[in-house]
Amino acid sequence: MRLDGSTVLLTGASGGIGEAIARALDAKGARVLISGRRADQLERLAADLGGRPVVLAADLAERGAVAELASRAGAVDALVANAALPASGPIDDFTAQEIDRALDVNLRAPIQLTRALLPGMVERGAGHVVLMSSLSGRVASVGSSLYSATKFGLRGFAAGVREDLHGSGVGVTVVYPGFVSGAGMFADAGVRLPKGVGTRSPEQVAAAVVAGIERGKAEIDVAPLSLRAGTFLSGLAPTMASRIQRRLGSARLSDAIAEGQKPKR
Repeated sequence: MRLDGSTVLLTGASGGIGEAIARALDAKGARVLISGRRADQLERLAADLGGRPVVLAADLAERGAVAELASRAGAVDALVANAALPASGPIDDFTAQEIDRALDVNLRAPIQLTRALLPGMVERGAGHVVLMSSLSGRVASVGSSLYSATKFGLRGFAAGVREDLHGSGVGVTVVYPGFVSGAGMFADAGVRLPKGVGTRSPEQVAAAVVAGIERGKAEIDVAPLSLRAGTFLSGLAPTMASRIQRRLGSARLSDAIAEGQKPKR
């Protein structure tokens, strides 16, 4: 799909990764509808981009906000469902409300936005949906039960919708970032990774989003080779991979990330 001259709805644009995606889409000539909870940050981003993006503030944890956002956005050529809440930690460490918020923002909102915006794309015979998953949507590790449930869910949803849309001219891409430096939930947690565990930048995630839309890619990993290799191993030999993770101290890392993210659940 050609981005120049298209209209793209981007959720989670008030965060660092979302901002990088907005800038990349704008640079490609797209008219970007930027959405997020923090209207002041969205207004600042819009001003930085010469006033071109349209600000549509919304809190996707509120049930009525999703349908309202879709209505306000109108006809769009592409949806980039990037908004997400952190959800690291053992499941019994979450309140019932925190679980519902994570499910609503990370999984329910992308599904509902896709349902609402897809008919127009199909009618026009062109469009694209990008769902922001995570390597935690490929492999679950200690302390990732809730977060992985939402991100695995996006992968399954995308696979099914992609088949439903075969021959329609509408594409579906899932992006799987690993640890992202400088912005996003991992960066906000302020945790230092073990030696040998690399990161990627928000701009690299944004480049993957652009590539997914323009080239029609189904799935894109945004992670160093070591993490991608670990993901591949987990798919082939999950028990062995889990043992290796435990020996490398995955529980300590997970606990530190969960503690750093807890205020933002």
